[in-house]
Amino acid sequence: MNQIGELLNELYGVIKDRQVNPLEGAYTTYLFDKGIDKICKKIGEESTEVVIAAKNNVKDEVIYEVSDLLYHLNVLMVEQGVSWDDIYAELKKRRS
Repeated sequence: MNQIGELLNELYGVIKDRQVNPLEGAYTTYLFDKGIDKICKKIGEESTEVVIAAKNNVKDEVIYEVSDLLYHLNVLMVEQGVSWDDIYAELKKRRS
């Protein structure tokens, strides 16, 4: 399970770098250029696609759509200045 944390941290770093160093034609750059409304819209779309995949009980689709959702959540987190350490601290606090 530790591998997912490492990968999400790596993805976060790549997205943060794209925010600071935009790459023309990159999807992440496009999202940052469009702003918070577009990022939130994508999270809504991806969340809905996760629900549909789950309701259809198709594991491969659930995996694919959850991966898309995690990517877009990372974009939102970078945009809002929220780190995975922040999320960890909040979840840890809830377990106390």
